[in-house]
Amino acid sequence: MSLKPSVAKPHLHTNNTAVTHNARGVGGIYSNKESDNASITDNTSNDAPNNKQRHSGSVITVLIAIGANLLIAIAKSFAAFITGSASMIAEAAHSWADTGNGVFLLIAEKKAVKPADTSHPLGYGKESYVWSMIAAFGVFMAGSIVSIYTGISEWNAAETETNYTVAFVILAVAFVLEGFSLLQAYRQSKEHGAAINVSAIDYVIDTSNPTLRGVFFEDSAAVIGLLIAAAAMGMHAYTGSPIWDALGSIIVGILLGAVAIFLISRNRDFLVGYRVSDSIHQYVLDKLLVSDDVESVSYLHLEWVGPKKIFMVAAVNFVGDQHEDSIAHKFETIENQFRANPLFQEAILTLSVPNAKPLCTKEVELLHHR
Repeated sequence: MSLKPSVAKPHLHTNNTAVTHNARGVGGIYSNKESDNASITDNTSNDAPNNKQRHSGSVITVLIAIGANLLIAIAKSFAAFITGSASMIAEAAHSWADTGNGVFLLIAEKKAVKPADTSHPLGYGKESYVWSMIAAFGVFMAGSIVSIYTGISEWNAAETETNYTVAFVILAVAFVLEGFSLLQAYRQSKEHGAAINVSAIDYVIDTSNPTLRGVFFEDSAAVIGLLIAAAAMGMHAYTGSPIWDALGSIIVGILLGAVAIFLISRNRDFLVGYRVSDSIHQYVLDKLLVSDDVESVSYLHLEWVGPKKIFMVAAVNFVGDQHEDSIAHKFETIENQFRANPLFQEAILTLSVPNAKPLCTKEVELLHHR
């Protein structure tokens, strides 16, 4: 049966030209541990302001991180110049890398909220993952290389008298500033995680928001790096051996590299198409089967196409024999119900192929809710 294409939601229009879709398919279930379903709601008017608040919260988190890192980078560079400490040089490189990373994350946050148009009917959400990956690869890896190289070059340095008083004071101040920035990111993660009964760490690892994840792990690495640098310089001052200072620089570099690799991996997952959680999958099945006309769902594809944005394609079987025009109209009605929810970037329905095995039927769903 040939059905008319679905008319796109209003924000997919550019120059009064509607973007149209035509989808067919049958397949299986997608599921994983991604836990971004805190935004799911049937109350669109209440959820839309919440989305704006989340975006604003992410921007504030990034701005706080950039400001803190810039001040820390300047102070650490001064201390590195005064003391010549390899660990302090590594920490200065670390903070400059964090500052650059924050700028890229801010760009990512701004790019991702551009409205969809005819050339990008699913929006620009994945821009966020592109810029976050550039930040992780270019900036963090640069800081890692500088730190490791400095440590290796200073490994056999001659023993010298050291006075790390200024450096320790700056590290203490940096610890307070980095801790404040980390606390801001942690609170945001804990708030979202509590809504879906997961820890802040689990949420920040699995969230579709790369900005929050980037700031959280950047600040976590910064706090750990400060402790490493302080210990390395303390051991250098105590033993007189510069090997400790060099070792601290190398460890900080390895830490930066590990964070970079992790963030690159997570952004790659979302760029190539990351499936949603079981709870969101079940939520969408429930909402589809609420319709009196939908008897079963044989295919459901749910993919993150940006922070807090899902692309849905579903194949359904309608009750009884209905006219083509009636089916097309009902498809449009159901699709628009999903499009009205800010969690969904786009929703496309099609008829199930004959004899397709259902993922769920209305009868099964009724038993599921008893």
